[in-house]
Amino acid sequence: MMWRTDCAMLGDKQIRALTVLSAFVVWLLSGSGVEAALSDAAGKGDVWKLLTLQSYNSRLVIISTVLLGVTSGLVGVFLLLRKRSLMGDALSHATYPGIGLAFLVMISLGGEGKWLPGLLLGAAVTGVIGVVLVLTITKTTPLKDDAAMGIVLGVFFGGGAAIMKVVSNLPGADAAGLDSFVYGTAASLVFNDFILILLVTGIVCLAVMLLSKEFTLVCFDESFATSQGWPARRLDLAMLGLVTAVTVVGLQAVGLVLIIAFLIIPAAATRFWTDKLRSMLVLSALIGGTSGWLGSSLSALFQDLPTGAVIVLVGAAIFTFSLVCGSARGILPRFVRQTRLKRKVGRQHLLRAIYEILESRQLDNLEPVSNLSIDLDSLTTHRSWSYAALNRLLRTARAEDHLEKEKAGRIRLSEAGFGEASRVTRNHRLWELYLIRHADIAPSHVDRDADLVEHVLDADVVQQLEMELQGRPIRMDVPPSPHLIDQSAG
Repeated sequence: MMWRTDCAMLGDKQIRALTVLSAFVVWLLSGSGVEAALSDAAGKGDVWKLLTLQSYNSRLVIISTVLLGVTSGLVGVFLLLRKRSLMGDALSHATYPGIGLAFLVMISLGGEGKWLPGLLLGAAVTGVIGVVLVLTITKTTPLKDDAAMGIVLGVFFGGGAAIMKVVSNLPGADAAGLDSFVYGTAASLVFNDFILILLVTGIVCLAVMLLSKEFTLVCFDESFATSQGWPARRLDLAMLGLVTAVTVVGLQAVGLVLIIAFLIIPAAATRFWTDKLRSMLVLSALIGGTSGWLGSSLSALFQDLPTGAVIVLVGAAIFTFSLVCGSARGILPRFVRQTRLKRKVGRQHLLRAIYEILESRQLDNLEPVSNLSIDLDSLTTHRSWSYAALNRLLRTARAEDHLEKEKAGRIRLSEAGFGEASRVTRNHRLWELYLIRHADIAPSHVDRDADLVEHVLDADVVQQLEMELQGRPIRMDVPPSPHLIDQSAG
């Protein structure tokens, strides 16, 4: 029933779009014969011809790596959210002995030892065994995921190295080229490899569209998913199955050493741009595809550069840019936001301090607070500010038109500044009253707590505070302070 519902939600448009896109890509690659090798394109240095996919072999390699990047980006998001980033590393290294064992089996049966489908099948078998071992260790022993993955990674890669040594010493066995699975040989991709990558890409995209909600639930709270009747373990295995498929088909392109970077870097980069899962999936696929396109193109232009390594380096460059400039968690935007918040907090402290000084000078507490000029010495006494710190705050307030021009040593709020000071003070005291009434905090201890919250209170929260305190959302005047205001407090 779940599957039928998801299929219905998928819609005919998405299915037709995927079908048309797949058919177009297949036609694009099959419509021409081999024009030149990838190295030939590099020798000519024809950048435009390369980037516009005019060469058949370049077109084959670039589109294949783009598809692999898109697929890796999609499954990498769930690995990252599942906190299993190293699972891809353990899985990729677990495929290494499978390549050697498959070669030995095919040789013993009198076949071609380097038959690619057989080698990939062997890699898939040992990869699945590695995943099952990781899950078994974590379920049946006190060891955590990282320890289990480290054990499987080391044992399987060591076993693979030993098997490869045995294979290379066999008399009459041509094992040349098997080591290419370690680092990848994207330039040797053929049309059949592309078809395999395209098939896996289609399966992964379809699975993500159909099971994204279920995968998300398992990633964020597996226990809750189980309690609600979802087959969490089977969904987890399905997710790891997709990772296994991507890892196996990516071996020839980027190799088992670099496939982990291809799985994790695009997903990690998206975390600096968005917190929404759908946006993460789209952006991660885009970053993965872009890394594949630019990396394979650059490796074609410079013949001595390995394709897999260049793809990963391009992805690392995109990750670095995201780390610095990402709108959600990037270093630079976060610095700008923190700077703006710091200025806002300082400005609001200044305005509230001025309002409290004006309030303290009212002879009749029933009368509205008058906007009068005050001297700077009273401010430094009220908040224990240094003159340097006070001057910085005054410059910010003047830049925002919250202060009027006065003679030296005195300041006066503008009309807008007085209104803002009243609002800030009101929000501060509403929160103080709420803490006193509902949190049972002593009036003498609420000032500091309210000072930490007043700067982030929006209109909706203020309205809720009014409802809690008065029973109706009316605009009340600035309430009196529930505690004695210390004129020398910092």
